[in-house]
Amino acid sequence: MRFMIKKAPDNFLESVNNEISSILSRNLGDWFPDYSFPEENKLAMPVELKEKDKEYLVKAELPGVKKEDVDIDIDKNYITINAKKEEEKEEDNKNYKKSEFSYGEFTRTVYFPQEIDIENTKASMEHGVLKINAPKKAAEKETTKKLTVE
Repeated sequence: MRFMIKKAPDNFLESVNNEISSILSRNLGDWFPDYSFPEENKLAMPVELKEKDKEYLVKAELPGVKKEDVDIDIDKNYITINAKKEEEKEEDNKNYKKSEFSYGEFTRTVYFPQEIDIENTKASMEHGVLKINAPKKAAEKETTKKLTVE
């Protein structure tokens, strides 16, 4: 008697992870906006967030991305960073031919506990590191008055 055993593909774990991430993103993405469920063809974007007295500092690692390919959307209490990467290398030798390429999209949304000053937020990029300085919005002055009872 012979048994047939189905062999899992080499990238079995990756395909299972992609499927689970896709299901979570479709079903839970709107309920949990602070958490990211990476989609297929989306690359990871490590982010560092620091809070100072008067501003938030955001650093995002975008290796191989040109600053022209970065799109940043700002709202009163969050920043969304979108970036595209396209890179191709080709080597041609008498004995072999080799071609390597990598491409993909990065997307990350960072939420802030306090509103930010949209007009004075600035971004710069150097050596694949995006830096965003987002000043905190000054709290509107409350006009209070002490009343005395007559």
